Parts: sequence; structure tokens; C-alpha cells
Amino acid sequence: MIRTGFNIGRIRQAVFSSANLPAAIAVFVLAICALFVDQQNRKVSDQLMRADVLAKVSIIRAKLEGNINGNLQLVQGLASAVMTEPYMGQQRFASLAANLFKQKSQLRNIAGAPDLVISLMYPMKGNEKALGLDYRKNEGQRMAALRARDQRALVLAGPVDLAQGGLGFIGRIPIFVPTAGGDDRFWGIISAVIDVDRLYAASGLTDPDLDIEVALTGKDALGGAGQRFFGSENVVNGNPVTAEVALPVGSWQLSATPKRGWPATPKNEAALRATMALAGALVVLPILVAGWLFGERQKNYAELRRLSQRLELALDASGIGVWEHDLATSQLLWDDRVNEIYGRVADGKGRGFDDWALAIHPDDLERARDDFDAAAATQGRYSSQYRLLLPDGTIRHVRTRANFLQDVGDTPKMIGAEWDVTSDVLLNENLVRERQLSESKNAELETAKARIEHVALHDSLTGLPNRRYLDEMLAGAHEDRTALLHLDLDRFKHINDTLGHAAGDAMLMHVSKVIKANARASDFVARIGGDEFIVVCQRRTDDELAALADRIIEKLRQPVDYKGHQCRFGVSIGIAATSGVDAKQLLVNADLALYRAKSRGRNRYEFFNEELQSEIVKTKQTADEILGGLERNEFIAYYQPQFDAKTLEIVGVEALSRWRHPRRGILAPDAFLKVAEELNVVSLIDRTILEQTLENFRRWSLDGLNIPRASVNVSARRLEDKDLINGLRKLAIKEGTVSFELVESIFLDENDDLVAWNIEHIKELGIDIEIDDFGTGYASVVSLLKLQPRRLKIDRQLVTPITDSAAQRRLVSSIIEIGKSLGIGVVAEGVETMEHARILKELGCDILQGYAFGRPMDAESLRTFALSRKWLATG
Repeated sequence: MIRTGFNIGRIRQAVFSSANLPAAIAVFVLAICALFVDQQNRKVSDQLMRADVLAKVSIIRAKLEGNINGNLQLVQGLASAVMTEPYMGQQRFASLAANLFKQKSQLRNIAGAPDLVISLMYPMKGNEKALGLDYRKNEGQRMAALRARDQRALVLAGPVDLAQGGLGFIGRIPIFVPTAGGDDRFWGIISAVIDVDRLYAASGLTDPDLDIEVALTGKDALGGAGQRFFGSENVVNGNPVTAEVALPVGSWQLSATPKRGWPATPKNEAALRATMALAGALVVLPILVAGWLFGERQKNYAELRRLSQRLELALDASGIGVWEHDLATSQLLWDDRVNEIYGRVADGKGRGFDDWALAIHPDDLERARDDFDAAAATQGRYSSQYRLLLPDGTIRHVRTRANFLQDVGDTPKMIGAEWDVTSDVLLNENLVRERQLSESKNAELETAKARIEHVALHDSLTGLPNRRYLDEMLAGAHEDRTALLHLDLDRFKHINDTLGHAAGDAMLMHVSKVIKANARASDFVARIGGDEFIVVCQRRTDDELAALADRIIEKLRQPVDYKGHQCRFGVSIGIAATSGVDAKQLLVNADLALYRAKSRGRNRYEFFNEELQSEIVKTKQTADEILGGLERNEFIAYYQPQFDAKTLEIVGVEALSRWRHPRRGILAPDAFLKVAEELNVVSLIDRTILEQTLENFRRWSLDGLNIPRASVNVSARRLEDKDLINGLRKLAIKEGTVSFELVESIFLDENDDLVAWNIEHIKELGIDIEIDDFGTGYASVVSLLKLQPRRLKIDRQLVTPITDSAAQRRLVSSIIEIGKSLGIGVVAEGVETMEHARILKELGCDILQGYAFGRPMDAESLRTFALSRKWLATG
């Protein structure tokens, strides 16, 4: 503390004297101002601190929104594909989903859940446990799944515990498939699992250098009112900075505080208070001194000198130098501080105009002189700022202020002050650089956004627009006649399987060039799937569309050379034009026309027309009736008896599916099997027939019927069911009483591990394996050795001609010999006459089945037939 040398008692007396009333008022005012400034300083410090935290929070929020939206936008394309292919299988689903994982994302897996049960998955490895998950039975995921269905909008849930292990955010996209009636039906949900850890890392939440604590609230996108799922509760309760993370549906609340908490006091509080105290002293002390000197000036010249010294100290503390410039003589008077600013020795000597001018930076000299000359000429206020170039090369920024003064009888002068503002200038320059850097970063973000948008709308291989771009384009199309060509390559998979995916990619590039070359510049060409393309045309006649399709088919029919290999493939095209339908229905119509083209031989085109529409309506009606029939147990088992070729005793029955239609009566499989396969319910029908057969077999046994076994058909789809064996174990099938008939194309030359595993376990359960329709497929002896069936059944197409053709008899005899040599029983179906039965018996066939002995009949009729034994009279 600086010693003043004042008598304390005399000062106290002076303060309360009437002469020092202004000082008392000044002290009071300064105290009020100091309190206000201190309060404002705290507010500003807190605002700056919160602004800094908010800036960091905004970056994290932007990354979270960008990453989540980017992930879900990728999956929207797959969801659109499912809408056009509602019956797609796992292989097709995986092919489409694999393209999404080539993009940079935090996707962990994508699942398809028709009827809210997961049956489609990519990648399959590591996610097997999720297959079969029923959202309606899963407490953790049911509400979000039903909300997506009921709101018909994407729902982001999570984080949730995944069936395959770990945590993830799940974006659920409800799929509504258009129906022939113009409405739509709920297909199910496409679920995209976003990996929690990868999303947090990509968004900067787990950055070790992050100097703020972060918490996320709003599980299942419920916003600030939801449950906190990331970060500490201390953050939420610690007066945090908050920001809303906007999600496709709903939001999260992002909260943040500094890692060390909010500072209790501003960093500059001590310095500010010291400055205010000094400023108050500078104001109050002169007033006190002036009041005191008013009565004591004759006695206290010494005190006056001391006050002058204190004034010098105050000037020194402020860093301000004082100068005087004689306009008449150009002589300068600089105090010690000005000499210090200009890098000169404080020797008290006078200075000249050149001492000032030569110290100024050459680039600023002309401006500085102009400012001074203008003020001197107008005798006005002088204000300027310029740089000094000191002898040691240091650059110093100074600011100066002065006023014109001319006393009576004296020369005109400019008297002013000057101070160093280098730190302020450098701070401003730094702020400018930071702003420019921020603007540069914003520009980069805009560029990145445009690039991401382009990637999101274009196919990465061909550069053509993708499915998302197509949907957006069709949504905005308003032409009177919009036509759409849906192209799907024929035999393209063979190229991938034989020459590899690089060859396949080369062919896709070739196809895209051919389509672009033959389409008009105004046509919209897109690649919407692995080997699927779309061409959208405006204002074209049917003849023009047909000509375009012919050109493309002809060009793509030509072989393409790839590294010395001649690659040959074709293309099937479905064409649909607007006729009062929306864009989604137009896509569906073109897809149906494409399906017609493929079913009629491929490498051709078909138009969507009323005939096809009528067929679709009929198929839809049949599909609805099949689903209703399954609910009403209309599918029943019919049985055709099988007889020992030698004794003609019943040795078994074959269970055949029949549909007891409420209007059309009993229907054979050819009336419903194709549609049932498209509905993926053949395995359900197979299971129904098996369960009915087991129940009827039990009743026959109780009635004393000696029927040793029953054969039931098993579809390829059911053999691919991973839960098949568990279901069979629950039925407790007695060993040797049931046989499964498999068409030879299901397994014999296939390398399906799950099918092979299921068949081996079927055998372990005591269920026999029979090969149905033998001779019409492509089975080999090696395949028979591999499968080791109990029996094989010769197809009726081979049995029927044996009465008239010696060659056919030799062929059947060879098949029987093969079976005998391998220890396999042989069953002949299609035994229409007793002549057939006699020849087959002579050839060594074991079992006979056909109309010569008995037609398919229901369970009660079979019971009556078996008890009557009337077929023996026929034999």
C-alpha cells in the first residue's frame, strides 16, 4: 500500500467538512458503480462461459443429427425396395442391404419384420439370435414398433437391449404395400440398428479431449421429458446448457456443463476490483486533496508535490503517455511514458517532428500525417491509430488523442495522450482469423452436405440416380403421360458366380451406358437395385416405348468381352404408363409387367394392361381366401393308400393337401399352391397336414387298422426353417411311422448346410426320408449315397408309358435296380391299371400307388376303404 503521508485525523475531518461533500457523494456513487460493474462482470463471465459450452454442444448436436439422419436415409432406399417387392426372401434382402453397408455409417444391422416378426436380416453373422423376434411379444421393443405402425411414420427408439447382444438405437420404418384395390396393407417393419458406441464416437461424445460433461435425455426420442440414457445425472442437475437434437420423429435433449463445473467467481474478478479501486482512488483522492488544499494551500506546497507525484503514478499505472506539440516550431515534449512507447531514452530532452514521423511504420506514415494535419488545420480534435516500427524491428500499435490549445500570447499547440494498444489489435486480428476460420469451416460443411446429398441420391457404381432420387422425382412429376420401364437383367447372377463381382460391376457399367445411349436426354435413368434399372419417360406413345425396349434388349443381347471372357446376358422389361394412378402404383404396375415378362421366357418386354390387372385381382382374391382358409382350418388331409407289390396289403398312405373351399368345394394343390408359395404359407400348410395326419393315424390305430406308416410332403421352405427340429420333437412321432417326401430338386445336388442339418436330425427323430417324383429332376447316384433315403418314388410320367414302351420299361427297371443296389425301397406312383401293377411287380418294384387300387380320400373314407379290403378283389 502506498504511504500518503497524510494525517489520518485531519483527512477524516476534511471528509466530513462541507468542503469535501462532493468527495462523499463521489465515494457513494463510485461504490454503487463498483457493485453494478462487479455484478455485470459476473453476468458477462457466466454468459461467455455458457456461450463457449453452447458452441461445443452445437457441434455435437449437429454431428448427432447428421449421423442419425444419414444412417436412416440410407435405409429409406431399402424400405422403398421392400414396398415394391413385399415377398422378397433373405437372399434378395441381403443383396439390397449389402449395398448400404458400403456407405460410411454407424449401421450395425438391418432387419425385416413381416407381420412384426423378424425373418430378414443383414448381416446374418452375429445377428442370428434376432431372427424370429416377435415385436408384439418383446416388452422392450413392442411399443416403439406399434407406434411406427400406427403413426405410419419412422420411429427412432433406444437405446435398447438387442436380442443378439449389445445396445443400439433402432430406426423402425413401417412398410405399407399397395393393394390391387387402391388401398394399402401393413407389411411389417424395416428396422435399422445404429451401433450406440460407434454413433457416440462419431459424434464426439466419447472424445477424450472433450472438456465438457454431456448427458442425453429422451430415450425413444421423447425429448426433455423422457428418460436420461447417456451421461451423469449431475450434468442434468447442474444448471446445464441445453440443445434439442432433432430426430426424424421426436427429439433428444442434449445437456452439458464444464468438466470442473461452473466457476464460482470470474477469472478477472480480482484484477477488475483492483482496477475499480484504483479508478475510484483516482477520482476520490483528487477531490479530497482539492478540498483539503482549499483551506491549506499556503501551508502545504509539499503536499501538493506529493499529490503531483501520485498523479504521475496514476498515469504510469494507466500506461498513458502525455505529449505536447508546438505547431509553430514543430517542437515536441514527450513524457517518460511516450519516450518508452517510441523506444527512446527518457532523458527529458526535447523532440522534433522527425522523431515522431521516422518512428511510424512507412505504410502508415502518410495516413498518420494526414490525420494530424487535418486536425491542426481545423483546430479540432485529433484522433489517430498507427503502427510504430522500433529500431529492433518490433511492431507496436498506438492510439493517440489530442486537442488544440492556444493560450493568450502563446503559440498554438496540440496537447494529447498516447497509449499502447498492441494487445487489443492482436486480439482483434485473432478474432478476425477465428471468424474467417469459422466461415471456412461452414463452407466446408456446406460442401460436405452437398456431397452427402449427391451420394445419397446417386448409385456409387454407375453414377446413375438411385431409388431415393427416383422417388423424389416421381413425387414431383406432373406430366399428363409418364411412362416407366422397369429393367431386370437375366442370367446376371451367373456372371457374378463364375467371373466374380468385378466382372459383374463391369457389366452393370456397360448396361448403364447402353440404357443412357438409347434413351432420350430428357429421360430419367436410375439404378434401383443390384441388377435393376428404371427409365422414366414423358409424353411417349406405346409404340415409342416398345421401340425403346426393343433397342435396349437388342443391345444387351450382344456378348460383352471381359478380360478375354465373352459375357452373355439379357434383360426383361416391364412397361407401365400413367392412367390415373400415382407414382407408387406406377412402380408396382411396372414391376408386375416385369414379372410377366420373366414368366413368359425372359429377354422380352411386357406392358401392364387390363388382363394383367385382372390376373392380379384374381391372385389377390385367392391369396386373401388362402389366408382366411388357414384361419378357419379349411386345409385338410386326403390320403392315397400304398400297397405291397407282392401281397397287395396296405403298407402306408400318402397324405395330400386339399382345400375345402366354402364355395368351390374340395380343391387340389394346383388350384392354390402357386399363390401359397408367393404368400410363404406352404410350410404352414405342410405343418397343418402333418398334425392332422398324426391325429388320424392315432385314431386308425385305436380302430385296429393296420396302416404301418404315413408319408407327408415337405416343402423346400420348411426344410430351411431353423426351428423345424424343435417343432418336430414336440410332436413325439413314433419311429418308423412317418415319412417325409422331398422332391429331388430340394436337396440332392444343393449345398445348403441348414437343409442338410435338418434332414440329418429328421432321421435321428425316427422319421424316414423319401425322394418324390424321382426321374424328373437332376439327382445323381452320388446324391443318393449322400442322402441315403429310405425310399424313392418313381414319377408317374415314367410309369404311365411302360405298358406300351419297352424303352420306358427298361428305364423304370434301371431305376429299380439302382434302388435295390443301394438298399433303397422303390415306390411307383401313377399305377392306373392292373397291367401297370403286373409289370412293376415283375420288374421288382416294392410298393404301388395309383388309381388302379384307390384314389385320394378323406380320413373317414380311408378307414371305410381299409376295412372293406375290396381292392383285393380287383387284384
